[in-house]
Amino acid sequence: MCSKVLVQSVCVAACLLLNIPVCPAQTNTNNTDSLSLTIQQAEATFLEKNLQLLARHYNVEADKALKQQARLWDNPVLNTDQNIYSNHQFFEHGQDAAGNPTGQVFIQVQQLIRTAGKRGKLMDMAGTNADISQWQFNDVMRSLKQQLRVDFYTVHQLLAIQDLYNEQQQQLEKLLAGMKAQLDAGNIARKDMLRIEALEISLQQDAVDNVKKLNDTEAELRILLQITDNVFIRPITTAALPAMPSQDITAIIEAAKASNATYHLQQLQLQYQQQNLSYQKALAVPDVTVGPEYDHNSNYTPHYFGIGINLPLPVFNRNQGNIKSASYQLKAQESSMQQADVVLRNNVLSAYNKLTATLQLISGKQEDFFTNYSQLYNKVVESYQQRQLSLIEFIDYFQAYKDIRQKQLQLELNLRQAREDLNFQVGQDLVQ
Repeated sequence: MCSKVLVQSVCVAACLLLNIPVCPAQTNTNNTDSLSLTIQQAEATFLEKNLQLLARHYNVEADKALKQQARLWDNPVLNTDQNIYSNHQFFEHGQDAAGNPTGQVFIQVQQLIRTAGKRGKLMDMAGTNADISQWQFNDVMRSLKQQLRVDFYTVHQLLAIQDLYNEQQQQLEKLLAGMKAQLDAGNIARKDMLRIEALEISLQQDAVDNVKKLNDTEAELRILLQITDNVFIRPITTAALPAMPSQDITAIIEAAKASNATYHLQQLQLQYQQQNLSYQKALAVPDVTVGPEYDHNSNYTPHYFGIGINLPLPVFNRNQGNIKSASYQLKAQESSMQQADVVLRNNVLSAYNKLTATLQLISGKQEDFFTNYSQLYNKVVESYQQRQLSLIEFIDYFQAYKDIRQKQLQLELNLRQAREDLNFQVGQDLVQ
């Protein structure tokens, strides 16, 4: 009896620490608001408020601005030179007493002209970099949406398990109340009642462990939805479970190649390395700087007009190292692209097979079994009270029903997770 009281005290203390009542079905206190959401409402809130997505969106806009910057021409450069001090005068300009011009002014305007299509190649690289940022954003959103959906359906499953524990708790409480009266009347043995009390304590411990998982998953949901208030989220789900997609596996893999963010990022990285190699080769061709110049009073004529041309001579530096480095980077990315193709095919195939195997477990025969076993279980407590079942048989049915019901709920969660895994690998909601 002392051990029973000790275990009950531990359960009560754990419930108080978790801010929940001892009753398993009660998952929020009077100080906690309850928020019921469908998966569509949860996703709408997630897209509107998630700060991690917002930060990624700003990165995308920043890279789009760099794409715009790459289109701009280089600014012209103004060079000027004039005398500051001569003949004990500052900025002496004009004419002397004999009418000869004094002072000197030199003005030159230069414009850099990029050769070998460098400007266009820079624009292409900036555009690819902006696309990379966009697909990185898509990848983050894809991962967070999968986490949101998995957490959403996990909360739904854990709440269903809590309802199961609550149902069994109520049955045991009624049974123990009747057994106490029978014990007082001397109709049953003390050991039988202790076995039922031990069953109740075990059930309470399972309920506390389940609530811990529920609170952890609820915390993840609130973070994803940016909910800072003391709100308990209650998922609203439809009874319909996922079905197999109508497309065959070959069509699904092709769809994944078009939509999978990770795979698309590898393609863009390959494109970027190809553009970088082309740009590095273009850098081997020197750019030309050209512009008019004017020289006043410092040449063979007082007013000199000319044109200046600057052209570096590629004698020593022809960008050989950068070209070689870009070439190896391209080869490395080509290998990564081949690896990405293998990974994508296997991940999609694995997710497809997982969904297929899980759907095969949920058959009409199994549904009939769960229904029939539930109907049988509903008569178990009554049969035991009427002495039609022994204590051992009652405990066996009680524990078996809990295990079977938990497996049924876990199977439904596995099916939804398998659907989300396949949708994640494909990069689109292929399975509804």
